[in-house]
Order: sequence, then C-alpha cells, then structure tokens
Amino acid sequence: MWLTGERCEKVYPYGKEDWAGAARRAASCLGFRPDVEEEAVCDDERSCYNCRYRRWTATSFTCQSRCNHYPATACQ
Repeated sequence: MWLTGERCEKVYPYGKEDWAGAARRAASCLGFRPDVEEEAVCDDERSCYNCRYRRWTATSFTCQSRCNHYPATACQ
C-alpha cells in the first residue's frame, strides 16, 4: 500500500526503518533498479531503500519509478 502525495507521487507510508517491508516490496517491484553503491543504506541489496528511484523525504521516501505510478486518472 502506498499513499498518494501532493504531486501524485507514491509515498511509502511506513517510514525510513521498515527494513523487511521495503525489501518485500522491492522483491515484487518490476521497476526496481539498484542505486549506486554510495547511496545504498540497507543490507538487503533489493530493497526500496536501495532503489535508484527512491527519493528521501523528511519522514519516509517517494517512489519515482514510472512502472509503479498510479494511472493519471487516479490522482486528479
């Protein structure tokens, strides 16, 4: 489950320390792409926290992967 942000971006609702949850989501994500090694923050190589499409926010992160975006009509 993702939240929808002000700009229709996907906001991860479980914060910055849901290590197991972020790994489970990344395991089934078709848009996952590993970030550069310097940006990796999680021991699980395949985790939303280590994805190149992750953008940190004050409390969590947003997913910028196009394949995971909601249809345009879902956020207007």
